[in-house]
Amino acid sequence: MLRHLSILCFLFSLQVQSSYSQSSCANYNFDRNQIFKSCNDLPQLNSFLHWNYDQPANTVKIAYRQTGVSGPRWVAWAINPSGQGMAGAQALVAYQKSDGNVTAYTSPVTSYQTQLAKGDLSFPVSDLTATYSKNEMIIFATLKLDNLSSTVNHVWQSGPLSGDSPATHPTSGPNLQSMGSLNLLSGETKASSGSVNSVTKKKNIHGVLNAVSWGILLPVGAVFARYLKVFPSADPAWFYLHAICQISAYIVGVAGWATGLRLGSLSPGVVYTSHRIIGIVVFCLATLQVSALLLRPKKEHKHRIYWNIYHHFVGYSVIVLSIINIFKGFDILKPDEKWKRAYVGTIIGVAFVAAVLEVYTWCVVLKRKKSSSRPQKMGNGVNGTNGNGYNGYGASTQERV
Repeated sequence: MLRHLSILCFLFSLQVQSSYSQSSCANYNFDRNQIFKSCNDLPQLNSFLHWNYDQPANTVKIAYRQTGVSGPRWVAWAINPSGQGMAGAQALVAYQKSDGNVTAYTSPVTSYQTQLAKGDLSFPVSDLTATYSKNEMIIFATLKLDNLSSTVNHVWQSGPLSGDSPATHPTSGPNLQSMGSLNLLSGETKASSGSVNSVTKKKNIHGVLNAVSWGILLPVGAVFARYLKVFPSADPAWFYLHAICQISAYIVGVAGWATGLRLGSLSPGVVYTSHRIIGIVVFCLATLQVSALLLRPKKEHKHRIYWNIYHHFVGYSVIVLSIINIFKGFDILKPDEKWKRAYVGTIIGVAFVAAVLEVYTWCVVLKRKKSSSRPQKMGNGVNGTNGNGYNGYGASTQERV
């Protein structure tokens, strides 16, 4: 029994050692007896970097490994001489083509919408090759870094293939955090998660401000205006509730719109065209709606009915476009599913309350109209009002917003 237990312990230790050797760059053995004096376990995307740095010659020989590469995927490692992140990075790209051959090439990244097209880098590259075996891709290259210091900004990435061409990589999670600085002499690394988290925080603020303002406060304000004015006892409280919701929504929404503009300036080359256009249209219509309050005719003015039609049409258009754009924002930001479910639940709740009030107020209006037609049979008044001067929702034609 003791002997069997010893054998099991020995086998377990071998398994742990094997697992550790696979997950640590220091224990990795390359083919053809290649030896790299320095290495680093990169914090994202199952990646490892090995290198030999010749400081007098300003050259570095690298081997970039990424494990768990299954299916048609590309991998890349890059140095960014001009800053952090993807834009400006000088990339080494590799992937296995559909015919089974592995290709490796250089690609200067000029924007976030890059297709990783082949091109010369800002520094010389030689001995560029790549291998793919057992779901592991390795890129080998020698870089001549004459105009760079021993500390460099580097980026590593992975994404799907479209045919035999690289497609866009995911824009959330580890793919946004796969960058940092590397000291080629000491091997010291520093993650750049701070700047990434800062941008992510701004995106979250942008999403929350717009969802609360355009996506919640505006619909709630419309519910107050449409249904509470049916009840004479709610006048003028419904108007103040409506105004508070809409003005608050506009102020908060402008703040959210401004954060969107700031995010655009922080991410040159990242353009979400439809989301941006709808956001601009919503802001313009909402600003026009607020400005039109200064031109609102008095209740007894003959043109007030046209102002009311404009006010309702623009208001409902802003609400519909806002909700559409919020869901586009969810697709872009890709937050936890619970946040999307929370917003959907809120909108469904507002819609349910509106549906119940729609039925109830119609019942009240029809009952009021029936009772008011009994003492006097004078027919309908002007412009569809009944004998008491009330419209189909029980509100005076001079009382509409």
